[in-house]
Amino acid sequence: MSLIEEFAADQQLRGLTPRSIEGNVCRVRNWLTWCEKRSTQPQTAKREDFLAYLQTLQERGHKSETLKKDFSGLTAFYEFLEDRNESSTARDVVAIRKKYLRRYKSDSEQRQLISIEDAARMVALTIETRDRAMLLMLLKTGIRKGELLSLDTSDVDMMHMSIRLKPTPKRSNRIVFFDEECREALSRWLKVRASRTGSDGPLWLNYSNQRLGDAGLKKSMRKAGTRAGVHDPDGPLEERFSAHCCRHWFTTHLLRSGMRREYVQFLRGDAIKEAVDIYYHIDPEDVRRAYLACIPRLGV
Repeated sequence: MSLIEEFAADQQLRGLTPRSIEGNVCRVRNWLTWCEKRSTQPQTAKREDFLAYLQTLQERGHKSETLKKDFSGLTAFYEFLEDRNESSTARDVVAIRKKYLRRYKSDSEQRQLISIEDAARMVALTIETRDRAMLLMLLKTGIRKGELLSLDTSDVDMMHMSIRLKPTPKRSNRIVFFDEECREALSRWLKVRASRTGSDGPLWLNYSNQRLGDAGLKKSMRKAGTRAGVHDPDGPLEERFSAHCCRHWFTTHLLRSGMRREYVQFLRGDAIKEAVDIYYHIDPEDVRRAYLACIPRLGV
């Protein structure tokens, strides 16, 4: 077993989600490739090596959140090496994160909030069956992209228009709902999907009939945003469209429609932070009725 495979196994043993493990492994592979090109031994890398790597990533155009994830992955890797007594530089990575990446906590840019009219136009212009269903599901459920990509067909209840999401550390509630517009698009996609691979397995497939990945979803959302004129790939964050913009759209327009804040938090799966919330039990059926009354109709 290679070092990177042992690192991945250690991450799994620690209870990280498959998506987190995949991300950390990818970031460590990039670091190891960089070290190899510089003839640097990763186990003996020093503070100046980490700073040089940070500068390389900045020159490649990595934004603040990406940089923090890059060095979070490195921190996990060097803590793993320290546990094996193969390195003693985890503290250097942590110190660099604290000193040089703290300034990136906020980029003074806000995620784009599209209007209901923009969303309707985007869906109308998205002809591809899978992409249309994905876009509607993101808009109508507000789920995170990782939650969307991990879905299997068995997670979707078409009769009750509900989805049971996979458990993740970030989500407190796993049940979300969708409306008739989303059900119609999803039904069409399920028929196409079943003709390709049968009815079981990953909900979203790529063109090789494998589970769709992050890159495929990103490409789909950028195309949808470009068609509707709400995505400028060279513009600031508030002029770019991504899957996460749908979560902002979902939250904002439900609140504007008068849905109770605690119901919106329930659907978003926000962590319970107040003691009173632990004892306040929300009835999912009440949430479902409120959701169907408040979720914007796109007329598609």
